[in-house]
Amino acid sequence: MTSKQGSGTSKRGFASMDPSKQREIASKGGRAAHEKGTAHEFTPEEAAAAGRKGGQASGRGRTSAQTPSQ
Repeated sequence: MTSKQGSGTSKRGFASMDPSKQREIASKGGRAAHEKGTAHEFTPEEAAAAGRKGGQASGRGRTSAQTPSQ
């Protein structure tokens, strides 16, 4: 057994890497997907719909908390 057991952290994997190293690896994957033709590119309409959906989700539940009590 190690003293790290149960701490919930690990020194392994993508998430534990230096952020600049993560960006480097992720950009290679993104470039490869575009070259292969499998990357998704949003149309302006898709992007607008996604933005609306995100705005609705982030504001959910706030209206009842902000209305004055009578």
